[in-house]
Amino acid sequence: MTHNPETITEPTLHSVTCPELPKPGPDGQPLTQSHRMAYWQWGDAQAPHVVVCVHGLSRQGRDFDVLARAIVQSQANVRVVCPDVVGRGQSEWLSDPMGYQVPNYAMDMVTLLHHLQPQSLDWVGTSMGGLIGTVVASQVGEGAVMPLPVPVRKLVLNDVGPVIQFEALQRIGTYLGLPARFTSVEQGAQALWMISQSFGPHTPAQWLELSQHMLKQDQDAWVLHYDPAIAVPFRTVTPETAAAGEAMLWQLYDRIQAQTLLVRGAQSDLLSSATAQAMTQRGPRAKLVEFEGVGHAPTFIADDQVQAVLDFLF
Repeated sequence: MTHNPETITEPTLHSVTCPELPKPGPDGQPLTQSHRMAYWQWGDAQAPHVVVCVHGLSRQGRDFDVLARAIVQSQANVRVVCPDVVGRGQSEWLSDPMGYQVPNYAMDMVTLLHHLQPQSLDWVGTSMGGLIGTVVASQVGEGAVMPLPVPVRKLVLNDVGPVIQFEALQRIGTYLGLPARFTSVEQGAQALWMISQSFGPHTPAQWLELSQHMLKQDQDAWVLHYDPAIAVPFRTVTPETAAAGEAMLWQLYDRIQAQTLLVRGAQSDLLSSATAQAMTQRGPRAKLVEFEGVGHAPTFIADDQVQAVLDFLF
């Protein structure tokens, strides 16, 4: 059974200017730069309760259309905000590819949160969006480097944790940032399906709906929506740097005070069963929900996946 994808409401597109850390200019003086981050907003723009949904590494904010629609249809006084992380979707591309890293994305999200001024805040993060959410949700108490307008109340981590299987990173690296041109959206969707079958079963209509926002027109062809340079820092990851990152992520995870739901594809190659179990026993002691027949990562289109998030958040 799948969630009804009929368009009953559409999101509005907005943007926020995000400052970057100053860099030395040609004359030695610090250069202050910024970039524009786009976000899609669903529901009542004045609603005090905000659910932020953040996508995975090569994805974009429209991935959450089905979930966002379900949230605003089932709840009053809530708005759902789905950013296009910088370098993706409708957001600007960075001049320095090494800026495409999770700590910088987290700074952008804190800028967004201060712009939105929620009175109550929940976070749903898929893969990279879950890592960003881990950084954001850990900003509590005196140790907060990036103070939030309000703490994260409930956190959904979708198929990601502090330990990321290196083999999964290698798999993603085989296609990330490679040039591709398609003659139609349908051809592009078919190519995306070839690298995304771990997302689990989707009807052709569901997959086309999910894929159309992954493509943009470039002259007489369709190309992927993101800056190919997002692959540059990704390709610098080694088993050693990944291990150092794990230690830091466990420290952040242990600081989280939000109620946490961990969603895992039962066949995931990125989040191991052992890591998922460890996450239920330390830090926020996440509640674990697994979906059979799905790898990395659940897309929140199937009814049972949508309902699991709704039940947890509300």
